[in-house]
Amino acid sequence: MNFKNIFRRHLLVFLLLFVASGQALAATKLLILGDSLSAGYRLPAEQAWASLLAERWQKSSPPVIVINGSISGNTSAQGLERLPALLEQHKPDWVLIELGANDGLQGLSVKQMENTLQQIIEQITQSGAKPLLMQIRIPPNYGKRYTSSFENVYPALAQQNAVPLLPFYMETIITKPEWIQQDGIHPTVEAQPSIADFMEKQLLPYLTSSAN
Repeated sequence: MNFKNIFRRHLLVFLLLFVASGQALAATKLLILGDSLSAGYRLPAEQAWASLLAERWQKSSPPVIVINGSISGNTSAQGLERLPALLEQHKPDWVLIELGANDGLQGLSVKQMENTLQQIIEQITQSGAKPLLMQIRIPPNYGKRYTSSFENVYPALAQQNAVPLLPFYMETIITKPEWIQQDGIHPTVEAQPSIADFMEKQLLPYLTSSAN
């Protein structure tokens, strides 16, 4: 019996298992490119839904690293302007696009917003990351024609680019006025855990699929 050969075989098997386990546990990076709805408007940063998910997913296996690149007040154009640096710095696996609300609230051109979101999707794809698009809705007082045109942009882009379309999380809390700040737009700190739970259910199927 050649003990040296047996030892080498066992060592090789061990190394292969070690490398495989290391790859299986490699962290998935999620970049959130958003506005105040993801930044946590008038909230302590650590209590915003994105931070709650980041803390929760740090302990998962494999871990998910959440990079919140959201800035309150950003339009889609401002998000596009910031995107290249974020992609270069963080090299994410996935990018959640949560933009457009400020375009709508300011009554900006829907066509221009659509073109900008298309550029964002293309830049993300070209970087090697995978885009996720969140549906955005605006209050009905902007008129039926503008509101419909605005909201239809998202499913159209998702279909054209074969990109997952995630539901607008505000729809899950809008029926609870105590969870909306006095401005009538932004969720309160009390709403954040519920939003985190909702977003976890929406995001995890995609994030875990990239880890397999």
